[in-house]
Amino acid sequence: MKEAILVVGGAGYIGSHVVQTFLKADCDVTVFDNMSSGQEINLFSQARFIRGDVQDRDQLKALFSERFDAVIHLAGLKAAGESMVIPERYAYQNINGTMNLLEAISLSETRIIVFSSSAAVYGMPHYMPLDENHPVEPINFYGFTKYEIERFLDWYDRLKGIKFASLRYFNAAGYDPEGNIRGLEKNPANLIPVVMEVAAGMRESMEVFGNDFPTPDGTGIRDYIHVSDLASAHLMAYQHIRQTKQSLTLNLGTGKGHSVLDVIRMAEKITGKKLNFNITGRRAGDPAELYASSATALKTLGWEPTLSDLESLVKTTWQNYERLCPE
Repeated sequence: MKEAILVVGGAGYIGSHVVQTFLKADCDVTVFDNMSSGQEINLFSQARFIRGDVQDRDQLKALFSERFDAVIHLAGLKAAGESMVIPERYAYQNINGTMNLLEAISLSETRIIVFSSSAAVYGMPHYMPLDENHPVEPINFYGFTKYEIERFLDWYDRLKGIKFASLRYFNAAGYDPEGNIRGLEKNPANLIPVVMEVAAGMRESMEVFGNDFPTPDGTGIRDYIHVSDLASAHLMAYQHIRQTKQSLTLNLGTGKGHSVLDVIRMAEKITGKKLNFNITGRRAGDPAELYASSATALKTLGWEPTLSDLESLVKTTWQNYERLCPE
């Protein structure tokens, strides 16, 4: 019998890549998504789709009358800046939604959950690269919600025997190299899709927040991880828990970073276009550098990124945006 996997938020940007990875592993995949940020173009015909919402407790309980070997939980709001303006929305969607999901899981036979967490739990870096032992001190409400969910998961492990993987993403980027996933993120806030929108003529220019950081070119440095590499980590984390019956918390990054200008220059090289940008002041709370140590993921899962070089990140993203360019 095929392993049955429920992907909550499986029509979104990261979720669709996770679905594809589990399908390739010959799993029976069900996508559960309210389509607030998910897109029909991201759905796979080989996966069953159920339109639903983690806020509907009755629907969740009915869903878990079926057998699932694991839940991959990617449903949540993720704009750090917005979370500081409307925290109640983030508390409701991220924390309350997860509690509803955990309630339904607790009443079922499912005992594995893989959770989409974030490097935002760490806050300002005390040292680099960030490892899993780094202090957890979120500086935005989004990061706070992610860490609170991690704490709930730890308690549900102890009290209900639900084993979990908390995967702390750094900056997800890129697209499926095979071109099977075409849906572009709605209102992107991350650097690479914003750069691509400039290259595709969807916006006239972009802002670079600060060029006076203590970095080689003065712009901020971040760790970018290819979304297909992220997706493979979800599968490997699930397989590890299934085999060991042990929960785990892991960073998912590359161990190195690229500056904002590095990304812009690579985009200009790949697209053949001159990109317009304006230097503005630093954003409050932006560190000069932020990159991960993924040594634990390598040691525990044997996972290491294979598509997360800057050229692959930009090239696979441009494959999706290039078709939007005016003739």
